[in-house]
Amino acid sequence: MKKISLSLLSFLGIFGLFAQENKMNITVYETSESGHQLTEISSFSTSTHPSSLQINQNKHLQTISGFGGAFTEASASLLNQLGGENREKILRAYFAKEGANYSLARTHMNSCDFSLSNYSYSPVENDINLEHFSIKEDKDDLIPMIKEAIAISEDGFRLFASPWTAAPWMKDNNSWVGGKLLPKYYDTWALFFSKYVDAYKAEGINIWGFTVENEPHGNGNNWESMIFSPEEMTNFVQKHLSPKLEEDGKEDLVILGYDQNREGLNEWVDAMYKNESTAKHFDGTAIHWYESTYDFFPKALQYAHEKAPNKYLIQTEACVDDEIPVWKNDAWYWKKEATDWGYKWREEEKKYLHPKYAPVNRYARDIIGCLNNWVDGWVDWNMVLDKQGGPNWKKNWCIAPVIVDPEKDEVYFTPLYYVMAHFSKFIRPGASVIDVNNTDPELMVTAAKNPDTSFSVVVFNEGENEKSYTLELGQLKKTISIGPQALQTVVIN
Repeated sequence: MKKISLSLLSFLGIFGLFAQENKMNITVYETSESGHQLTEISSFSTSTHPSSLQINQNKHLQTISGFGGAFTEASASLLNQLGGENREKILRAYFAKEGANYSLARTHMNSCDFSLSNYSYSPVENDINLEHFSIKEDKDDLIPMIKEAIAISEDGFRLFASPWTAAPWMKDNNSWVGGKLLPKYYDTWALFFSKYVDAYKAEGINIWGFTVENEPHGNGNNWESMIFSPEEMTNFVQKHLSPKLEEDGKEDLVILGYDQNREGLNEWVDAMYKNESTAKHFDGTAIHWYESTYDFFPKALQYAHEKAPNKYLIQTEACVDDEIPVWKNDAWYWKKEATDWGYKWREEEKKYLHPKYAPVNRYARDIIGCLNNWVDGWVDWNMVLDKQGGPNWKKNWCIAPVIVDPEKDEVYFTPLYYVMAHFSKFIRPGASVIDVNNTDPELMVTAAKNPDTSFSVVVFNEGENEKSYTLELGQLKKTISIGPQALQTVVIN
């Protein structure tokens, strides 16, 4: 009797699972060169030979930290110049549930290239105890932007901060650009991080964590920078920053090391995670994408994960760099006409890494490639820039997902905004990236299971031909077509 009951229960369980899976709702959203902008679609072409995308929900990989962009003085100052309706429209587009619902964001400590000028929170020379520390430079623009985003965001978002440089008086070259932090100011610089957290908390803003230094290799001595070697950064964190935060009751703050391009990542994680005495002071690794316009460096990402499998691996900065924005011309963002910093200036043997590229393709490829190689968070750079690609005191022009004309109070949501939303809106913090068996090498695919048990599958067709695929999840099978040059998110509830 007992065996019969168990068999009956097993049958009922299987039947219930089958019934549940066949009641699943599937919604497909598409952004495409043909004009879709996160558009819900329900009509699909038929194909006699669709490829297969099998979702293996039992193989869980990394846990998602979030997706988002950066609060910069450039973006905040532009919002201040817009009318109230457009300001709110942009912030809601990024942080509201009906928008991209960003869940992870970055900001800068002291000035950066996307500031209006050079400034530091510690302007008084030889102020070792930082008695004159002040964030007054942020109170007119940056802080109001962050606080408004916090008020809009129903789910909330994590905010981490990155310094580009210490004040010149703390450095060996007494300059905003290049140079190293003098060892005699290591404790002062560690105190700077702690005071920053307190100052922002007093404004109603909680800091989740830090990257230790933006681009510690430097940036060719072009704008705010401060050089660390892997060993120097590890020493600073191990013996100064981490102990100071712990002493001040801030041991829960996240510390991310490195924070530059993926080529050369190996030597940094080797130093950071050399042994338990160094590794315990780092919560993860931060990376950028600027080394190449087409290679997302999967081997380096895998190496970093294997070196520290239980720590964060977060992409903290990316943008279409060295370009002036193209205004209200969606087609350009799908064409291979953009060039990056290395297109003209990279050494000859590495120029192949910097061909002309389509901005949409680069974003979609990189985010999917990162998620398929253990990256758990992906953060864009400026949220808002003007038609020139600034403001930027160094005239280091770039493109943001949202471009504005403050003189005419006009806003342009580029296709890059919708690409970011395909991930940030539908793959939520705490989601598990799950394995996908993809039989079509011309489609890029990633998938995740959200904390609410919904599934999000992102499919990218970079090619010029329409594709069809059969999505399989347990007993569920659905054949879907995707147009040429299109990005889809399939949501399964």
